[in-house]
Amino acid sequence: MTKLELPVLISKFLGADAFDQVMHLQGRVYRNVTGRRTVQVQFGDESYFVKQHFGVGWKEIFKSFLSFKVPILGALTEVSAIQKLNQIGIETTPLVGYGVRGCNPATQQSFIITKDLGDIISLEDLCANWKNNPPDARFKKRLIIAVAELARKLHKNGLNHRDFYLCHLCLDAQALQQNQIKLYLIDLHRMQIRPHPALKATMKDIAGLYFSSMDVGLTARDYLRFKRHYAVDFDGVTLDFWQHVAARADKLYAKFHSDKFQKRLQQEHAEVD
Repeated sequence: MTKLELPVLISKFLGADAFDQVMHLQGRVYRNVTGRRTVQVQFGDESYFVKQHFGVGWKEIFKSFLSFKVPILGALTEVSAIQKLNQIGIETTPLVGYGVRGCNPATQQSFIITKDLGDIISLEDLCANWKNNPPDARFKKRLIIAVAELARKLHKNGLNHRDFYLCHLCLDAQALQQNQIKLYLIDLHRMQIRPHPALKATMKDIAGLYFSSMDVGLTARDYLRFKRHYAVDFDGVTLDFWQHVAARADKLYAKFHSDKFQKRLQQEHAEVD
């Protein structure tokens, strides 16, 4: 079984056997882990990102099931996530095309092509020096509210990012120059979609966001502002919810700064470089 959805111009550029052509595309490597690779490529004058999924293997599938997790089998998770974000009005990377080949979940190959957003800056990079060089107070207030509103819309619609960190929230640089805040949510390959909000999964998302902001110099007032705007008309977001968020964020922070995790990060960066 092979399914292929590509615009005509890219199909012509790839030529015969477009699926294999996409799976062998070379370019600037942004991510290269077991079973998955992300590269930036050019089709004509346009820049795109291609995520190639080569099959997760039965070991990873069983590992996920034993951990009571749904395994991520390929690109279709991100395809569905982009389509859902478009429906609810959250900006993300525009979907250009995708393909899937094979019925065996362990060996199924797939890809997704998205348009390069161009000049963007992640909130991780934007906030990196805030502790030493604080931003304009009015801008910081607007940004915190914008992030809280995006997170609330995401979660109230039954979506959970599962890697909800500052690095996956990006600002449009041109809009920023005009003192406008245009946020994109990116890297959706682990997104979960449910008909209704799942409070535990939502808590994990917010804990990830909190953990990733711990070293950027935010104040107690900043966090309170986020909580106030996030919790608007959101059932279940109680004091107990925030206590669980804080406890999980502390664990994530300790794990991230452990020698074992830092060594793993160095290995991943070395594979990309």
